[in-house]
Amino acid sequence: MSDSIPNPVWTTCKDAAGIAGNIFAFGLFVSPIPTYRRIIRNRSTEQFSGLPYIYALMNCLICMWYGTPLVSADNLLLVTVNSFGAVFQLAYIILFTIYAERRIKQVRTLASLLVVLGLFAIIAVGSLQITDRMIRWLSVGSLTVVSLISMFASPLFIINLVIRTKSVEFMPFYLSLSTFLMSTSFMLYGLLNFDAFVYVPNGIGAILGIIQLALYVHYKKKSTQDSIEPLIASHA
Repeated sequence: MSDSIPNPVWTTCKDAAGIAGNIFAFGLFVSPIPTYRRIIRNRSTEQFSGLPYIYALMNCLICMWYGTPLVSADNLLLVTVNSFGAVFQLAYIILFTIYAERRIKQVRTLASLLVVLGLFAIIAVGSLQITDRMIRWLSVGSLTVVSLISMFASPLFIINLVIRTKSVEFMPFYLSLSTFLMSTSFMLYGLLNFDAFVYVPNGIGAILGIIQLALYVHYKKKSTQDSIEPLIASHA
């Protein structure tokens, strides 16, 4: 487990990175709101899936638990961001269940929610049975890395879709930007806290964020050029 450095400048930089990460993460947490406005307006979940919110809730709970003093040292800002995240995801799941038009969809969503809460309870209670703090830190930290990398790997499908269709229609710019800024902030936070369980997965997330932004700029520019070319040709 990393030792904290009493240098006030170092601590201020670390806290600033963590606070920035919290702010950028909030942008991610509120990003599904337009989708849920549509769901509430139509009183139907249509073809939307509730699984992304289930996975996000599990990730938030695991990362929140890792940030507590019972597992790791000086990671309060991980607790705050993931606590807020868990509340948002839980609210989305409840709304999804309420407006799911099919009974089987409601049952599956609720069953998945219970599985997630059960797994988290097992992880939390089980880790507390480990009396050696270092082994507890390593065990929960490893789960945190797996959880975060799995979450950051999900945009790979979108990246593949953008390359295949040569369109950024399904990759919102501000969502990609928020992901990059949040990952970069927490990568710096982890580096300044000497916590590999934080900076390694967020470093991967930052790299994926750069790829998404580069693809957005490339294909958006190409799309703009394609739309202009016919206009130029018509005047030739």
